[in-house]
Amino acid sequence: MTDKPARGFFATRLRNYFLTGLIICAPLAITAWITWSFILWADSWVKPYLPFDYNPDNFLPYPVPGFGLLTALMLITLVGFFTANLIGRSIVGFGESLLVRTPLVRPIYKGLKQIFQTVLQDQSNSFKKAGLIEYPSPGLWALVFIATDAKGEIAVRFSERGLDMVAVFLPPTPVPTAGFLIFVPREKIVPLDMSPEDAAKLLLSGGLVAPEYLPKPLAVTQETVPDKRGKTLSRP
Repeated sequence: MTDKPARGFFATRLRNYFLTGLIICAPLAITAWITWSFILWADSWVKPYLPFDYNPDNFLPYPVPGFGLLTALMLITLVGFFTANLIGRSIVGFGESLLVRTPLVRPIYKGLKQIFQTVLQDQSNSFKKAGLIEYPSPGLWALVFIATDAKGEIAVRFSERGLDMVAVFLPPTPVPTAGFLIFVPREKIVPLDMSPEDAAKLLLSGGLVAPEYLPKPLAVTQETVPDKRGKTLSRP
């Protein structure tokens, strides 16, 4: 009779140890795999275009992982540095004028450039806030990333109807890379204090990993009352 409880207790302890180790090792292994895959992907794009004398893989007995990624980062930084002066802006402007005149390339280039300018500009607030909207029907709520106010013709058409609309991105779970662009009335959005990173974790985990939230302390209102000497005292 005593062997079965002992074996059950031992199996439970082993299962708990395994789950604890899995919780620690799985995120580390997946992070290392994604990072290593990205480094190899960058190297596969950059290294074939490097001159023979500047590629360390040609004269070292072993390949140098990450050299292509480092080279790409340096080249991108140099392009930004040269573009900041007048000569660089002139060269970039000339190259863009050629791309804009190319029929098939023009819409792709202009669309991608506008997306990067909107997302990466320091003054941009796009996708820096998360919120809740009622979707797909009233009473059901979905997590969204607030993109920007409606612009261009869409904003004009909404304003003609007296609507103040905001563009939001509704990502699916558990792969938030695809989703829907939805225009929602501003008053229908419930803004959240959580960061976009915490919102992405909530989506990826299917609601299992919820960020901690400390409610903001309520402001204490004070009222003044006169004391016996005629002076005013404040009390909550």
